[in-house]
Amino acid sequence: MIAKAEGKFLRISPSKVRIVLDLIRGKDAIEAQSILLHLNKRPKEYLIKILKSAIANAKVKGFAVEKLYVSKALCNPGPMWKRFKAAAFGRAASIVKRTVHIKIELDLKSDTPR
Repeated sequence: MIAKAEGKFLRISPSKVRIVLDLIRGKDAIEAQSILLHLNKRPKEYLIKILKSAIANAKVKGFAVEKLYVSKALCNPGPMWKRFKAAAFGRAASIVKRTVHIKIELDLKSDTPR
């Protein structure tokens, strides 16, 4: 792990974020950024922000952006907001508003083929 960035308590469902994370996991940092820019999914706004932060953290440490790739991209559920709405016959139906913690780690590409 060269650099990492996290976003916590983001108001989006973890299942929706995981679909987009699967697209960028293992890709070059610049390629992952361009994939997210041209994507039409809601989690892309959060992921672009976190990825840019991880890239900036790597730059501060003195690493070239061209040599970085997304080594780890995790999405864990955060706390849920529990709400209620009115239902038929005077009952209440529960609503669960989910949150998520996203973690992106960058690492250096190895030049030696395996």
